[in-house]
Amino acid sequence: MSGENKNIVIVMYKYSVIVKGIERKLVDSGFTVTILAEEFDKIGKMTADTTVFIVYLPNGIAEHRGDLAQLSQIYDTVQGSGRSLILVGEKNDRAPLMRENPLLEHCVWIDRPVKMDDLVLAAEEAVKAGGKKRILIVDDDPAYAKMAQEWIRGEYRTDFVTAGMNAITFLLKNPVDLILLDYEMPVVDGPQVLQMLRQEPVTQGIPVVFLTGVGTREGVERVMALKPDGYILKSTTKEKLLEYLREKL
Repeated sequence: MSGENKNIVIVMYKYSVIVKGIERKLVDSGFTVTILAEEFDKIGKMTADTTVFIVYLPNGIAEHRGDLAQLSQIYDTVQGSGRSLILVGEKNDRAPLMRENPLLEHCVWIDRPVKMDDLVLAAEEAVKAGGKKRILIVDDDPAYAKMAQEWIRGEYRTDFVTAGMNAITFLLKNPVDLILLDYEMPVVDGPQVLQMLRQEPVTQGIPVVFLTGVGTREGVERVMALKPDGYILKSTTKEKLLEYLREKL
């Protein structure tokens, strides 16, 4: 991991002795660690020099509107600057927290009591991901989306959503380098998503590649008439998908 930015900021809502133990373990593993206790206003200024932010969550956070709003603000700041966010919390808090803010599903979650080796591994993976291009997969079939994510995650930082409007919400807060967009989806389909992306200043420049199951000449012409940045058949192999993405990126 030489040459990589191994700066980590641990954010606490309230001071915790346990966090000092986490700090020692990370320092012993080669990271440079800064702790912010209730100093949320400093996070934005630290994103330029920090690769990973770890938030040590208070118990029952989903039940406290102020704490939840603060976490959403942290997410927007950290993810919006292309940095990684790791959440450390009680196992029982995870599900209600994700219901309150589904975007948090894209963060790494570590249960308490913390297994230090798992946290170090998550931090190392986050550092590695920080130097990769980021791709969003949009597909209403979660099985296909997860498969495609597994195929490419070794070379790219990947996220996926399973609905068109979820893609818009995600992209307005998270910078990506390319979008793999399912052409046929219920409610809001691929063409509608592409049109909305092209109308938003934040997203209009992101390359969009359609995923399509239709390989006929007429079907391909219909897809390309919308002027995406390309298309790829959903029946393609892992090797061909990776080769295609390398050319695009």
